[in-house]
Amino acid sequence: MKKQKRPIGKFLMGLTLLFFYLPIVFMIVFSFNDSKSLTHFSGFSTMWYTKMFQSRDMMESLYTTIIIAVLATAISTFVGTITAIGLSKSRRLVRRLVLQLNDFPIMNPEIVTAIGLMLLFITLRIERGFVTMLLAHIAFCIPYVILSVMPRLRALDPNLADAAMDLGATPWQSLFMVLVPQLMPGIVSGALIAFTMSFDDFIISYFVTGGGVKNLSIMVYTMSKRVNPSINAMSTLVVVLITLVLVAINLEPLLRARREKKK
Repeated sequence: MKKQKRPIGKFLMGLTLLFFYLPIVFMIVFSFNDSKSLTHFSGFSTMWYTKMFQSRDMMESLYTTIIIAVLATAISTFVGTITAIGLSKSRRLVRRLVLQLNDFPIMNPEIVTAIGLMLLFITLRIERGFVTMLLAHIAFCIPYVILSVMPRLRALDPNLADAAMDLGATPWQSLFMVLVPQLMPGIVSGALIAFTMSFDDFIISYFVTGGGVKNLSIMVYTMSKRVNPSINAMSTLVVVLITLVLVAINLEPLLRARREKKK
């Protein structure tokens, strides 16, 4: 006899999804409220979006967040991928030592990493601002890229690059035309994690910035000290942007497979 599926599992799953997504829905709905109330919806209005786009500080923080997230993702993905490939060709002792060191930034509390980076910049007398924030984001994004690429590397044939060079490929050609395409799922996963970590980071950014440079998280923290529904509008915009990126990433393989079938 087949066991009957218990509805309790579906109920708990639905409750979990409700717990995660209800606050987001609540935030999106009240971003269109025509009053300052965060609990009572009095009417539909886009006034908070208008005020958000008219606010110079909010737009600058949004631009800073996007630029730093994109740059940190690109640089950390490149460095992390090359490092992972290099580690795969290194001695086992060296590989284990570097991977253990790579785990420290992930296992450390963010406040410890933030204070460490802040003290480093102060000791080196580097003026804190956009550059220090970017360097800090690259530093804590690289370990996530390495961890994403390494499992994919272990699944590949270790002689793949050598075979490509035996067939006439140069070392750079074997790297970018043979290894990198095979590693692309791990690279994309690492890049997405890096982008997410950089985009919503607050603690490290708060300690390493200066000179009036603020990312979105710092701006929201500053605005949360007073009632300002523009926070809802800004957060909704971020949710929409991230959703569009995720949809594009998930649709791209499907569209590519469809194009290959037509050929």
